[in-house]
Amino acid sequence: MLSAELKAFYMVARLGSITLAAKKLGLSQPTVTTQIRHLESQYSVELFYRGGRRLTVSEDGARLLPMVKTLLQQEADIEFFLRNSGQVQGALRIAATAPYYILDLVKTFRERLPHVEVSVEIGNSQQVLESLEEYRVDIAASSQLLEDSRLIRRVLGSDPLVLAVHRNHPLAVHDHVPLSALVGHTLLMREPGSTTRRLTEELLASAGVDFGPLLEIGSRESIREAVLRNIGISIIARQEVPHDPQLRVLTLENAPQIPEYLYCLKERKGARLPAAFLGLAQEMAPA
Repeated sequence: MLSAELKAFYMVARLGSITLAAKKLGLSQPTVTTQIRHLESQYSVELFYRGGRRLTVSEDGARLLPMVKTLLQQEADIEFFLRNSGQVQGALRIAATAPYYILDLVKTFRERLPHVEVSVEIGNSQQVLESLEEYRVDIAASSQLLEDSRLIRRVLGSDPLVLAVHRNHPLAVHDHVPLSALVGHTLLMREPGSTTRRLTEELLASAGVDFGPLLEIGSRESIREAVLRNIGISIIARQEVPHDPQLRVLTLENAPQIPEYLYCLKERKGARLPAAFLGLAQEMAPA
């Protein structure tokens, strides 16, 4: 029980929000609030200063925070060791921004090690890399280029950014459009933290294009559905556009390639399952 309460304290202290902490932990907000209040009452300590809806870490909370971080790191190391023990079984946890590159690797990995349990979670680049840095996954595939001495990086491939439109959209009569053609049209974008969104904003800003009304949608699947309903247009990676007669794919002026990278913490690259997956990625890497 104490471990769960300390996790709740650590996540709220790090994110500064019970709502965000509850979402990250997969718990309800009342549960997280109860865990923190129980921890405080049990040991007669004030971990947060409360002012309205704002939570500020107290002096005692600030002293406790690095100890909890060390404890959670040790717990993650123990769990990782146990999952990677033995010669046949085990579990590998993967986070990825998109399924296209990673699933080919997973398929071959499972064929070679059929008794290993593999889980794949999908999120934006920020979420995926946070999961790796917080030891919640062992491998991360992201389109974000991260220079970090703690990580090793492999290139999985790259894909051009294209414009996806409904076949009845006014731009659908073209095969290629300049960025200026996007002016006045509803642009569908991912949430902040998405590499695709960042690249789209940089591309349009560099061309001096002030795009039309923005509609933010929090997943690539929902964006595709919105394009299929002719709600708007979207700049996305070519592989993310499904084969559908209702859609048209247009090439874009000066559109960059969007890469996909595979990341692993250096301290864990020698463990049996991450090492096997990294070796497979190297084997299947594009020439």
